[in-house]
Amino acid sequence: MSPSCLVHRLSPTERDSFNSQGYLIVENALDISMIGRLLEAVDRIDARERTDEARDKLLSFPNIIHEDSAFVDLIDLPATFPKVWGILGWNIYSYHSHVDITPPADAAALKWRVAWHQDSMRVNDEIETHPRPRLSLKIGYYLTDASEPDRGNTLVLPGSHLQDEIDCPADGVSNPAGTESVCVKPGSALILDRRTWHSRSPNLWNQTRKVVWMGYSYRWLRPKDAMTVAHILPELDPVRRQILGDGLSANGTYDPVDGDVPLRTWLREHCPEEAESSHHGRSQSRPPAMVRGKHLGRQ
Repeated sequence: MSPSCLVHRLSPTERDSFNSQGYLIVENALDISMIGRLLEAVDRIDARERTDEARDKLLSFPNIIHEDSAFVDLIDLPATFPKVWGILGWNIYSYHSHVDITPPADAAALKWRVAWHQDSMRVNDEIETHPRPRLSLKIGYYLTDASEPDRGNTLVLPGSHLQDEIDCPADGVSNPAGTESVCVKPGSALILDRRTWHSRSPNLWNQTRKVVWMGYSYRWLRPKDAMTVAHILPELDPVRRQILGDGLSANGTYDPVDGDVPLRTWLREHCPEEAESSHHGRSQSRPPAMVRGKHLGRQ
């Protein structure tokens, strides 16, 4: 991993914004060349997976990292990955990836219902804390123009990551008060706390909307995808192998040694304060763990 990525570390302002709003937008995360590589890979998946019955519907296809080297290059993208470790810390990996492809819809024939949700499904039913723990985040890389509403934009409810429930209008079509449409240009990235209530929206424009999503979580959280990546691990550097789930032992996800988390070793060399910090992953409303009146000193 190149030290040049350090210029994109999470700033105090970005941290405050993410903790209060539940999302962060990074403009120009992808250059023209990278957008082109990703579009080629996304279009290949679309051509292979889309059926005639679903020709005008959203295609959401998971487990994509092994499909193309462009997806591999996204997992530690310099413009965004430093912000991932800045939020979650170093004991992390990519547990989920998918591509969303939304063709233009016929507004007259569209049968639309909103789909407001927090990510992680059963976690939200079975977890016992309030607010629910962050646990993970995902990054959406926008390959097409979503700079105006009604282009299949992601809808978010700012600040809702600290709410276990939201009030949605009963008609199933209208959005909650305070909803914002994420309007971004091609190459922009949306970093989204998994707890932030969000929804898809219809694409009423004349172009297909294409977004690549990469999810990151703590290494002790089970993967959401098949994660078909074992065959590419030998050709990757140690940090990328960690991000794709490699490690020395199962217990190393809970009590990692250096061989489990080369990202920590890299951070110790290039920015030691990030390697030793214990603040990661805690929203401002959640205190650090305590034992006998003292902070836990071990990660």
